[in-house]
Amino acid sequence: MTTLTLVQGDITLESVDAIVNAANSSLLGGGGVDGAIHRRGGPAILEECRRLRAARYGGGLPTGQAVATTAGALDARWVIHTVGPVYQRSGADPGLLASCYRESLKVADSLGARSVAFPAISTGVYRWPMDDAARIAVETVRGMETAVEEVRFVLFDERAFRAFAEQVRTPYGGGQGPSPES
Repeated sequence: MTTLTLVQGDITLESVDAIVNAANSSLLGGGGVDGAIHRRGGPAILEECRRLRAARYGGGLPTGQAVATTAGALDARWVIHTVGPVYQRSGADPGLLASCYRESLKVADSLGARSVAFPAISTGVYRWPMDDAARIAVETVRGMETAVEEVRFVLFDERAFRAFAEQVRTPYGGGQGPSPES
């Protein structure tokens, strides 16, 4: 069974096999988590992203999909880039947000990653409501068959941490509560 742990902090400082990047579709960096990962990881990540754009993703990485690159200077082997959906006033497709977590774990499995750090995808400038995003993330990860041994949700602030902690405590799927790190 995959262990779920929660950490409040900076995802770029995590020591894991793979760090998930809440990327924009261009794969060329941006703001928020995406910008922080590119800045701290260095130019090797951007170089691989440019190669991916040239070879397979000329129109950008589709929403809900995931692809891996080197982690550059991060304390990880890989960065898994995924593009979350933008939340609109009328809502958005929760299936696309769930797909970000599913596809990222599938990529992690294909790489042999055993520990993966996720941010709260789509909750920044893409405006997905935090409580709903936490529910979707935790339910999706719990529902996945994966060889990943630890999924670590790295939440930037206390509000996000609390929303995810509430979902992790929910008995659906028999998951564990927040780790001692939290």
